[in-house]
Amino acid sequence: MPTNGGLASALTSGAEIGCTAIQLFTANPKQWQHAPLSDDDVESFLSAREATGIAFACAHDSYLINLAAPDQKIHSSSLRAFRREIERAHRLGIPWVVTHMGAHVESGEEAGLERLTRSVRQLLDETDGMSAGIALETTAGQGTGLGYTFEQLGRVLNGVGEHPRLGVCLDTCHVFAAGYDLTTEEGYLDLWQQFEMLVGLRRLRILHCNDAKKPLGSRVDRHEHIGQGRIGLEPFRWMVNDPKLSGLPFIVETPDAETMHKVNLETLRGLATTE
Repeated sequence: MPTNGGLASALTSGAEIGCTAIQLFTANPKQWQHAPLSDDDVESFLSAREATGIAFACAHDSYLINLAAPDQKIHSSSLRAFRREIERAHRLGIPWVVTHMGAHVESGEEAGLERLTRSVRQLLDETDGMSAGIALETTAGQGTGLGYTFEQLGRVLNGVGEHPRLGVCLDTCHVFAAGYDLTTEEGYLDLWQQFEMLVGLRRLRILHCNDAKKPLGSRVDRHEHIGQGRIGLEPFRWMVNDPKLSGLPFIVETPDAETMHKVNLETLRGLATTE
């Protein structure tokens, strides 16, 4: 949800359109440096959380962060910035910071995955005692982006080791663009079988529900409104009615948030069966 009126506005705006879960940026995602959260910021957010009754909130990290960067300056800046992301989320009572898995920037996927694994392990160690964790998000594999296969995701998770503050966010647009065809019942079931085998459903914490503008396997990350893209309505119907996904937060990241999030939310709700 947008935070134009302050962090607390993400909660109040979300409540107005019927959200029970929201995602927000805790700082400008296009800048490295941010003013620290004030006590008033934190108090306003926590008060709005209580007033709205929104059960779940997660944060998304800055677009600038690349935990797999081969450039030492960028990598060091990314580590510092992500520590601050975790610190802000901890103060706000937000349990997860969602992050894309970085890009290897022509240094090779193997080297990139190793740097990413070391980075995640280091961040968890350095923020030990904080409540906020890291949710690694599946990606479309655009450019030199990592995390577009469940094998890569599982490799990083297993490399870091089991940790209560390490989880996964699955994005429907991203996995579709990466080549996982969830548009047929067979493909949908196969996706979750592979996920369980290579990642583990126990690690899934958040679902990003986005349709896709680009074709299957395009490796292009372009979100579309629910039911208006290449994925279509039926896979989202399967998801909202899938018992193994029950209780997980479904987050919408479609375009035109201020005018269309309500529409997309209502579309998803309309797909849920009531028995």
